[in-house]
Amino acid sequence: MSPSAMVPDPTFTVTPMNKSPKEKYNYGATVTGLDLNDISDADVRHLSDAIWTHKVVLVKGQKDLAPIKQWELVTRFDPNSPQVHSHGDLKTFNSKGGLLSKAREVVGIPGAENVRLIGKGFQGEDHYGIKNKTITKPLSHDWHYKELPQEEFDAGNVRFQRWHMDAPLYGRDPAWFTTLRCIKRPTEPQVNIRWDDESGLSMKAEPGLTAFFSNVQMYEMMTEDEKKMADHSWVEYAPHPYMWIGDCKGNSNGLGLVSQGKEKKLEELGDFDPKEVKTYPMVWVNPVTGEKAFHVHGICARKLFLRSSLAEEPRVIDDVVEIRKLLKTIQERVLKPEYILIPTMDEGDIIMWANYQVFHTAIDYPESYGPRTMHQANIASSAGPVGPNPIPSAA
Repeated sequence: MSPSAMVPDPTFTVTPMNKSPKEKYNYGATVTGLDLNDISDADVRHLSDAIWTHKVVLVKGQKDLAPIKQWELVTRFDPNSPQVHSHGDLKTFNSKGGLLSKAREVVGIPGAENVRLIGKGFQGEDHYGIKNKTITKPLSHDWHYKELPQEEFDAGNVRFQRWHMDAPLYGRDPAWFTTLRCIKRPTEPQVNIRWDDESGLSMKAEPGLTAFFSNVQMYEMMTEDEKKMADHSWVEYAPHPYMWIGDCKGNSNGLGLVSQGKEKKLEELGDFDPKEVKTYPMVWVNPVTGEKAFHVHGICARKLFLRSSLAEEPRVIDDVVEIRKLLKTIQERVLKPEYILIPTMDEGDIIMWANYQVFHTAIDYPESYGPRTMHQANIASSAGPVGPNPIPSAA
């Protein structure tokens, strides 16, 4: 039974997102008639169920949302969680964030420091107490192994930056949901998103948006033998995983790493607690719908434990080249334009997604298009992912 089954009906409206006949993604919804500055406990539960059900939810009309109210909403989704951003406070993020903190500039909103300002360019003379801030290090595709020539980028040719879930993968469990509020972004001209992986694939979108694909659809594309393997297998992630891959480069389509042997040795990561190293199932079960998602953050995976039944002794893969090759064959099936959702966000809209069901990515754009200002918040979950079958206690 879902958490909202015994509470009053929702006061807001949920409408599935429109799509063209060519588009094959099967998730996404728009919410209207809701004021997040003043949302009841019952509507918080209904909104939570809507996110789990639709995976990506766009809540319209939140121009007046106070940053602290965004953070309060995040904590009300998961009141039993430690009351801090899933990547920790800014000091922890900047010291242990590795690839994440090196690749971008992140600022906490004064009075609501767990709400993070992310964006590009000049943020205004006074943005909620942040004075005359210019973000010169936005999320970009600079970390891709194959360079995108500057003149092509300036002409509006871009890439998916890095497909991922929001997850520390060490010490804390991933957030159930991430919330991202659009304060300001350019709306034209469109960018041309290129895969640049010899597939010839591309798609167009407005600038300053976030792209998604569903790992539930990915699971549905797997063969029965692959599903059986995934249902019984698990992943061990590296300690301080983003430090571990801090010197690595990504593929041009934004999914996965180029294997160059640049992962750090464990002794180079500094102190870490083996008990805080995360081991998760390959398949994560949606607690509301029961759907299965093939949910493996391949860039941080250090070991795979593969088996196709509870009785089978797992085969351990600890060669990252082999790990990435196996994941690539499964994950790239859904990485096609028709399965990718890029919701249009108006200023004041806030998008929320089920972090246990989808991957997402930023999409950079030429600086000449104008500034981008977003408020992002999530919280480490009080209960981590659950798979179809238990992971052995000795794992």
